[in-house]
Amino acid sequence: MQDSSNNYSSDVNQLNTLVEKTLLLKQEIGKIIIGQEDIIDQVLISIFSKGHCLLVGVPGLAKTLLVNTISSALGLSYNRIQFTPDLMPSDIVGSEVLDENRRFKFIKGPIFANIILADEINRTPPKTQAALLEAMQEHSVTVSGHTNILEEPFFVLATQNPIEQEGTYPLPEAQLDRFMFMLWLDYPSFEEEINILKATTTGKDVKVNKILSKEEIILMQDLIRKIPVTDNVYEYAVRLVEKTRVSTPNAHPIAQKYLSWGAGPRASQYLIIGAKSHAVLKGKYSPDIEDVKAIAVSVLRHRIVQNYSSQAEGYTAEKIIIDLINS
Repeated sequence: MQDSSNNYSSDVNQLNTLVEKTLLLKQEIGKIIIGQEDIIDQVLISIFSKGHCLLVGVPGLAKTLLVNTISSALGLSYNRIQFTPDLMPSDIVGSEVLDENRRFKFIKGPIFANIILADEINRTPPKTQAALLEAMQEHSVTVSGHTNILEEPFFVLATQNPIEQEGTYPLPEAQLDRFMFMLWLDYPSFEEEINILKATTTGKDVKVNKILSKEEIILMQDLIRKIPVTDNVYEYAVRLVEKTRVSTPNAHPIAQKYLSWGAGPRASQYLIIGAKSHAVLKGKYSPDIEDVKAIAVSVLRHRIVQNYSSQAEGYTAEKIIIDLINS
């Protein structure tokens, strides 16, 4: 019993130290990324939850700069993959070639990094999109029957342009479900845009310092998994997801009217682990229902399928989820 108490005390102390470093981490990121505090929080929550993010926003909102800055502040290796219609799976995962001794040698692709920016992921055909599936789910890559383990931590941040749909291949629901969050970037406020101009048009060279190590990130991921959750929070998460499932008795009337398909069990899992990370970043040692609500839109918006009625009435996925939360 004494050992258990000591272990818990040690975990809390380690978590407190890492949370303090996370505050410094956000300050470092803020040197480069002006505004977008909520987006930065949710990307960090995703990393600490061992999840992946799909980032949606018009060009010029610093999506690439954001992931590059985060990778620098975390001291992680980073690769950007520009998705194009002619991109092949081997261009992502790597391929086998004959070496000088006429033996096959595996040449690693850009997927072998801690943080992957899959830029404009919907511009490549489904065959190439599918090359990411095993890496995102299993953290490994199989080529010619040989499995290659990816280095931890491993995180995919994919981007999409919401206004340019010509020549794109929409992600199938199975692949969308692999992403913990779908985050929408908005335009900066007037004051934020003024600060962006001052920071980017004067020739200043801002250096981002490394705040967390790989080992500390993995430790934080493990500690967050150990955080206790009360039954009422588990029940709230499952009830919220059940409300979206139109074919079940617990479906909400809003879902029955505006949805053709609801979220699966992975949504419930991400609501809980995301709520744990959100609670930690807010200085709490256990998540409550408010922590679930805080991440619910980002977890659910890409897991519900809207029907024609919702599109015709302009009833967005965000509006549906917010109404389900408020109900």
